[in-house]
Amino acid sequence: MALKLPIYMDNAATTRTDPRVVEAMLPYFTEKFGNAASRNHVFGWDAEDGVETAREQAAALVGASSKEIIWTSGSTESNNLAIKGAARMYAKGPEGTKNRGHIITCVIEHKAVLDPCKRLEREGFDVTWISPPADGVVTRQMIADAIRPDTILVSIMWVNNEIGTINEVPEIGKLCHEKGIIFHTDATQWVGKMPTDVERDCIDLMSWSSHKIYGPKGVGALYVRRRNPRVRLEAIIDGGGHERGMRSGTLNVTGVVGFGKACELCREGMDADRERLYSLKQKLERELLSRLEVVQVNGHADRRVPHIANISFGYVEGESLLMGIKDIACSSGSACTSASLEPSYVLKNLGIGDELAHSSLRLSIGRWTTEAEIDYAIQAIEKSVQHLRTLSPLWDLFKEGIDVSKIEWQSH
Repeated sequence: MALKLPIYMDNAATTRTDPRVVEAMLPYFTEKFGNAASRNHVFGWDAEDGVETAREQAAALVGASSKEIIWTSGSTESNNLAIKGAARMYAKGPEGTKNRGHIITCVIEHKAVLDPCKRLEREGFDVTWISPPADGVVTRQMIADAIRPDTILVSIMWVNNEIGTINEVPEIGKLCHEKGIIFHTDATQWVGKMPTDVERDCIDLMSWSSHKIYGPKGVGALYVRRRNPRVRLEAIIDGGGHERGMRSGTLNVTGVVGFGKACELCREGMDADRERLYSLKQKLERELLSRLEVVQVNGHADRRVPHIANISFGYVEGESLLMGIKDIACSSGSACTSASLEPSYVLKNLGIGDELAHSSLRLSIGRWTTEAEIDYAIQAIEKSVQHLRTLSPLWDLFKEGIDVSKIEWQSH
């Protein structure tokens, strides 16, 4: 089959909706169009049945009870509800006072965690910002060293969305349970791709999103533990008491049904998908490292998910590289910051200099990525990097054996 251009390698930003998911959703646009909260006629009952089936499908994917699944509009809302809701519920003091409680998170979290934590700082909570080493992995020991007597919440992502590193989430969860601290994880790049069991992994609150696992956009889920301990949240949206009082509003029934089907498909095909994606990612990284000089794969050597590769190319300007491979849809960072010309805050916080951070690509593969597309990407990136380096005087200096970092440039 002929290769169709452009090719899509930005699956960490969003995924194509699986046709089987679309098929499951269609009846809820036309025949079963009722409001799931309308419990006095068949249209509402049909909608509610679809929502509860999806809740069971989502719960089964993560080892939870269906009663522990709260529907949201996506991971951003789930993170906000988990972090703000837990902090305010378990605050040590009333609103408007200082020292309302201590929160631990990490400087390379997604903005949907960083920004809620910054808001809570302004409300009187004290936040410790963990800075991981160059491999990007947050460990149990780092959290243990940061815990204080007034710590009420720890929020650490399971997988970093830019570099794909896997944090020690089960170990951190166990530590938090031992200390009586609520533990939240943003599992947007983990759930559906890797095995998840909230009981085994000691999770109290967990966010994930439909459109990252081949479901529709605009719908997400938050797992909220009901037992040992029972976790309570203060709502951030009021108006009717839907979703056990945690998230009011008319449910996006079609989206929820699609999300549930996407969860079911991920559960059924996870092992095969994971092995295939890992093989493709290994080939992509191996070939680029062998064909080009001054190339580095960012993140931990082994603790990375199968679908994300973050690679820096020395002596290449990142925006020029993206333009040079315009037939490959990829990114130079997370989707929420891709409009910015600033280098990735994740890479900068890991100690990677501006030049390499500016010349980094995030290539993320998915269910429909083919080996032919990987081959095309390897050749296109190699060709573009080599061409851009022929235009770079710094590359010439490097090839002559001059250490460019030690040159003192004169300004006029």
